[in-house]
Amino acid sequence: MLGSRQFILGYSLLASVLLLLTLAGAAPAQVTSIAGCEVFPADNVWNVPVDTLPVDPNSAAYVNTIGATAPVHPDFGAGLYEGGPIGIPFVIVPSSQPKVNIRFNPDGYPDESDPGPYPVPTNAPIEGGAASNGDRHVLVLEQDQCILYELYKAVPQSNGSWEVYASAQYDLHSHTLRPDTWTSADAAGLPIFPGLVRYDEVASGEINHAIRFTVPETRNTYLWPARHQASKLTGTKYPPMGQRFRLKANYDIARFDPAVQVILRAMKKYGIILADNGSSWFISGAPDERWDNDVLHQLQQVTGTNFEAVDESSLMLDRNSGQVRTIGNAPPTPTLTPTLVPTALPIGDLSPKAYLPLIRR
Repeated sequence: MLGSRQFILGYSLLASVLLLLTLAGAAPAQVTSIAGCEVFPADNVWNVPVDTLPVDPNSAAYVNTIGATAPVHPDFGAGLYEGGPIGIPFVIVPSSQPKVNIRFNPDGYPDESDPGPYPVPTNAPIEGGAASNGDRHVLVLEQDQCILYELYKAVPQSNGSWEVYASAQYDLHSHTLRPDTWTSADAAGLPIFPGLVRYDEVASGEINHAIRFTVPETRNTYLWPARHQASKLTGTKYPPMGQRFRLKANYDIARFDPAVQVILRAMKKYGIILADNGSSWFISGAPDERWDNDVLHQLQQVTGTNFEAVDESSLMLDRNSGQVRTIGNAPPTPTLTPTLVPTALPIGDLSPKAYLPLIRR
């Protein structure tokens, strides 16, 4: 049996080990970069692995609600669908791009939007094409300042301005989130561009960030780093906006095309983030004529049952920031006093096996 002093020392050591194991999953990797801009800092929630974080207690219920047998669908590709590009396009502009006024549709969200002017070209690509009646997202990256501008239900006007339902801008050097409860160009109040699968990164052999995806029904709440909900449903079987999932570690990806394996590895390591109401397991990407649509359709062999929801609450450092809690900025392990712990404990109960449920993968 251990005395109280021995127990306290042993417990403190174990707590430190558990903290390091938990935060190990938050160690940032190489950051995605485009046009000279890093897409948020390395220790941003979009850019850190979640493959070692615990499974969310509601994981099975979420998967069943979304669709355990429903296939993953790549909502991007080459060519056109109903006259528009397949995926969510974006355009890169220099800092010299003229800024134009943004006008809000009366049915939009001006009180939860960042006002213009924005550097949006008159010919900026629109999700679904110029005649689309869908979400009509427009994404603009100002490369010199590394500012991201995103529009929802955007319609170009004859004078060069744009009418929108919602608008948001993000400094890619910053961790700042949208104000709490604010929407963005996406229902969850998240940026869209950081979660897109792009051809260039797949061709490079690695995706270093989480991927955006949609589900048919969500709960009327949201989890960090999301800022907004878009539902009246209250049941706990419905996933909240911002819920992160990952492809299970034991899912065999060897049979897939190498390009698809890159996407699946990212789903295992960085996971997918619930960002909008839509179709089951639709993952988002940018259109590109270099995509092979037949290869991308291999993703449909993956179904909901191959995913698990992740509890990433341990990563949150500040609820108003996308910066994650890492080993370098973690708070010190609290000192325990004898009044808070048993005075004796069998040595066997201090084995790592006894604490596996706390650090399960």
